[in-house]
Amino acid sequence: MSQTTSNQHDPDMLDEYDFSDGVRGKYAERYHAGTNLIRLDDDVAEMFPNAKSVNDALRALGKIIAEHQQKTP
Repeated sequence: MSQTTSNQHDPDMLDEYDFSDGVRGKYAERYHAGTNLIRLDDDVAEMFPNAKSVNDALRALGKIIAEHQQKTP
């Protein structure tokens, strides 16, 4: 499926911007490699004050799951 570009003028783009030599998607792979976002539902997000607390909780849960799987045949 090909994408078409819009001929409409974006009010946020100044006329001085020149993208004629730009390469679409040139840095997309690098950008996505460093981006791994997960959106939490609002009720879950309320339980955690910051990203560190989410990661700590997931690490602890991961250890519990791994220990349980080792004990269960």
